[in-house]
Amino acid sequence: MADNDEDSAMPRDAKIVKSLLKSMGVEDYEPRVIHKFLELWYRYVVDILTDAQVYSEHASKSAIDCDDVKLAIQSKVNFSFSQPPPREVLLELAQNRNKIPLPKSIAGPGVPLPPDQDTLISPNYQVALPNNKRPAEPMEETEDEEPANPNPNPSSQEEKTDTMMQQNPHQRVSFPLPKRQRIDSPSTN
Repeated sequence: MADNDEDSAMPRDAKIVKSLLKSMGVEDYEPRVIHKFLELWYRYVVDILTDAQVYSEHASKSAIDCDDVKLAIQSKVNFSFSQPPPREVLLELAQNRNKIPLPKSIAGPGVPLPPDQDTLISPNYQVALPNNKRPAEPMEETEDEEPANPNPNPSSQEEKTDTMMQQNPHQRVSFPLPKRQRIDSPSTN
């Protein structure tokens, strides 16, 4: 009973879409499906009638006739839907393409990556290399065991750090990206 009330409250076009879905064996669908089909239907009809009106005006007719609508439908079909090429043509194209063997893969497993010079994430960093001079034995100090400082002068601490820096300075080494070689076409002399 409730289903009949819904059908009687439905517009005629929605009833047509619902009967088309039922005739195709579609029983379970959301109510929005009917609205989407109606929107598609209306948009298609408006496009066809707009094109038919343009064709009618081009032919200097006062009204749209059946030939204008047929022409509009035919142009819509030709430009919107393309037919695939025949099977024989596709087979011939496939045979021609498959005559050329694929290049042998020299890459190992995984995704092949481009060369380092072609990437933006190639290594470009600096490494600190210690000097060849190494202290004789490493000094370990803890907070509890502070060596007695015979000279309580604060400048002696600075001298001590300067001396340590001179014993173990670091060198900075950078590795610049290799420049891409330009391939110029040979000039004719």
